[in-house]
Amino acid sequence: MTPLGRRLRDLREARGLTLAVMAAELGVSAAYLSAVEHGKRARPRSGFLELVNACLNLDWEEAEELRRLSEISRPRVVLDTGGLSPKATELANLLAVRIRELDDSRIDTLLAELRDP
Repeated sequence: MTPLGRRLRDLREARGLTLAVMAAELGVSAAYLSAVEHGKRARPRSGFLELVNACLNLDWEEAEELRRLSEISRPRVVLDTGGLSPKATELANLLAVRIRELDDSRIDTLLAELRDP
């Protein structure tokens, strides 16, 4: 699940909407909405987020949060380390191989380090 997918599901459930009802209101299939929530689809286009904003009656801050989460919610990330140091390439490759082994605590530590250089 991506950060966007988790937040989208939380907002939908907080408003008491089922996946099927929200999908119908958005004019998409329940399978598509489920795939977005579970991070199995590419990031949705801004037009989709605008429909979500209207469907869920989001205020400006909530809509901006969804936009920001969409930017960091690519389920498949490709890193181009061309031109970077060998250490940067090593880091990218190690992360790709070992990310599934990291628990939430370790991920939180790494995120904090990378967010605040």
